[in-house]
Amino acid sequence: MLKTVLIVDDVPFVRNTLRQILTDAHYHVVGEASDGQEAIEMYSKLRPSVVTMDIVMPEMSGIQATRKIIQMDGSAKVVIISAMGQESLVMEAINVGAKDYLLKPFTAADVIKTIEQVLIDDSQKRGGSSLSNPKA
Repeated sequence: MLKTVLIVDDVPFVRNTLRQILTDAHYHVVGEASDGQEAIEMYSKLRPSVVTMDIVMPEMSGIQATRKIIQMDGSAKVVIISAMGQESLVMEAINVGAKDYLLKPFTAADVIKTIEQVLIDDSQKRGGSSLSNPKA
């Protein structure tokens, strides 16, 4: 299965960093958006495997965009990206349907581990691999 990603962040440097990390890990970045409204429009056209969504953006927040994407597609997988100190916003995003989160600054390993876990969890829910992934 081709793993596709939509990157949503208002900061070009963060989008570029995520694109490089994901491309190096053999993900196909199908689009990049700089605000929540653009993310919704791109999601409806592209239907990526997963979305990385910044939580604080102009025009429309990542929380609002996540809510609308989940309303559009209940199986959407959104990973929220947040700065330290925004725990209440992260919990709000999880409550509206985000599957997981990453805190800035993140490492390449953090990004890949989180996205792969979201995709594995979804595969197991649909009857995919029944192997457990014990955490140390």
